[in-house]
Amino acid sequence: MADLQIRKEITEFQTKAQSDKDEEEIEEEGANELENPALTGSLSAQYDGCNPYLYSQFSLHTKEEKINQIILLQDVIHSVKLAFNKEFESVFKQKEQEINRVKDKNQRLQEIMTELDLKEKLWEPELCDNEKPERALTVNDSEIKVEKYLTPEQKRKAEELAKIEEQRRLAAKGDNARERALDDMMGGVLEVKKEDILKMEIPQPEFTSKPEAQWLEDEKKQFKEYEKKVKELNEEREKYRKTLEAEMKKLQTSIKDSTQVFDETLSRLFERKVKSEMVIYQEELKIANLVFSIVIEEELVNRETELNHLLDKTRKMKHASAEELKNCKVQVDAFRETYDNIVAEDKLLDRGFRKEFFDVPTSMVDQLYKLYKRRPRVQRMRTQIDTVGPADQPGSVQATRDALFPLMKAMGELDDPQSMPEGLDPSIWQRFCLSRRTKVESEQMVKQKALTLAEMQAFLQKRTEEDEKHKRDIEKIIDDLNGLREEKMRFQLDLIVQFLLKQGSVEVDGSNFIADYSDALLLHRGAVEDLNGTIRTLGEQKIASMVESKDFRKGIIQQEWEHMRMRMQMEDLNNKARDIQMLKVSRELQVYLNETDHESCSAKQMSVLEQTLAAQKKNHKKNVKNAKRIIKGLERQITHKDKENDSLDKELQELLVTVSEKRHVYGAIAVEDNTAINTEKRYQDIIERRKLVDLARTQAQNVATLKAEVERLRMKTFPALVQIGH
Repeated sequence: MADLQIRKEITEFQTKAQSDKDEEEIEEEGANELENPALTGSLSAQYDGCNPYLYSQFSLHTKEEKINQIILLQDVIHSVKLAFNKEFESVFKQKEQEINRVKDKNQRLQEIMTELDLKEKLWEPELCDNEKPERALTVNDSEIKVEKYLTPEQKRKAEELAKIEEQRRLAAKGDNARERALDDMMGGVLEVKKEDILKMEIPQPEFTSKPEAQWLEDEKKQFKEYEKKVKELNEEREKYRKTLEAEMKKLQTSIKDSTQVFDETLSRLFERKVKSEMVIYQEELKIANLVFSIVIEEELVNRETELNHLLDKTRKMKHASAEELKNCKVQVDAFRETYDNIVAEDKLLDRGFRKEFFDVPTSMVDQLYKLYKRRPRVQRMRTQIDTVGPADQPGSVQATRDALFPLMKAMGELDDPQSMPEGLDPSIWQRFCLSRRTKVESEQMVKQKALTLAEMQAFLQKRTEEDEKHKRDIEKIIDDLNGLREEKMRFQLDLIVQFLLKQGSVEVDGSNFIADYSDALLLHRGAVEDLNGTIRTLGEQKIASMVESKDFRKGIIQQEWEHMRMRMQMEDLNNKARDIQMLKVSRELQVYLNETDHESCSAKQMSVLEQTLAAQKKNHKKNVKNAKRIIKGLERQITHKDKENDSLDKELQELLVTVSEKRHVYGAIAVEDNTAINTEKRYQDIIERRKLVDLARTQAQNVATLKAEVERLRMKTFPALVQIGH
């Protein structure tokens, strides 16, 4: 409680310091801020849920304050519900009144529709079972579809009552002259209603059954009066019908208007219900947060109590272990001194061996010293077993005896006189065996003490580790306790505050059903607006820079395009100039250039071309006809030639046979003649080739001369255009 009071004073001091800085603002707007829904976390004050005893959300530090706040918030919820229920009751009463009014108007509408002979279904509003839940316990006669069962006694009583009622009615309808006169003269009523008069029918005169030509003057006048009355009655009926229709429309409009007004009231009530539920949920959320904080605070308190209890328990264990460790150290130090004394005595026995046998020769002393150091094999095995794991407690006499007995038994074999060196006196041997047994017992005692000391040191080390463990546990518990207290202080100072923010002011990603505000920050609106202004300024600067860069790039692209266009124009102009230079001005071109009337010239050329085309068609037909005739003649010649070829083929076969025979005959004779003929033929070919080369050279010179002459004549005939280089 003292820590809590100190923390509360720290918080109040910080709040006071902050309030001193903003004293002027608090004086002007203090009351408004206290009632600001954004700080209270709910809109309950707007829905009759105001409670002046509510704590501020920023001052709920203790558990008692939170519990009181929960009770006050529950009272606020109850007040909001009562206010809504009160308004609901008023609207419910208004609905009942409206239903009664509509029923009254529907009754009048039913009468009007009956008079107008209209058959329309009227809307009859009724309360449902949800609005009147007590009707579920009431049974109407209309809901019973089965005929009611009557006992014979009930039937007899009902018949008697019906007879009595019938007798009373007949007695009342006895001979009453006044009622009979009223029925005869006024139809049973003293006042005739307008609608009854309009239902009356004017009887036709009796003479209307006769032909109109037989009517008298009085009868004609009566008939005119009859027609006049019928006309007036019809006019009255029409006026009355229109009056009823107007009244019916007025009633229908009134029902519609009243229904719309009530629907609007009901819509407002529904909106009030939704907002009331919203306010209730807001208050319930505050209650849930307070309950959660109380539970967390209780858990922290329980954890702190548990840690304090554990700390006390650990400290007691640490104190006990420290006392035990101190006692163990004293015992170990005392036992170590005893062990050192035994070791020193054992070493003295080893050193005093030669002094003890000073009367024995040196060679014999060396031999006895070797036997003095000799130990039985069982002793070594027993020593190994004892070293591995002694089962007895340190300092136990029984354990020492158990370990020494087999060793002394084995020493009996070594003390046998047969093992005595030659030339040694038996008395000296007995003295030697006694000294060796004393040495063995001393060594065994040293080993036992060493094992005991090792176990005591192990036990001391274990107690030291336990003491260190208790110390570490105490430090860890103290650290946990300090951390828990810091967390408790932070939890009591870091309050859960509920705010109401307008839509758009929360920029946390709400993709999930429940947004995560664990890493959210609550910033002042001015900071966000300043940051947005800076972002907007930088954005405008960036856009301006991008537009400038875009325009500059656009200018570069436009210049490149212009440069490319001009280059292509230059190339096109160069091509045109080259074409003009290389153009051969023929006679037709000269004529075309000198001609002024190109249309007439074109017409003349067209006519000439048409005539030429017609002549060519005519000539073509003639040529085709001649070609066909020639083809027929050629076909005949081909047939004739085929026949001649066949005959020549036959003659050729015969001639080939003859030539072959003659070739074999003249083959041998013509070899020498052929050599001379071939030489002469080769010589003639060389002469002919030489002549042809000379002729080709002469013709080439003539062609070059003719080309030069042609170029000269061309230059004389056509103008020369010099090509301009760019």
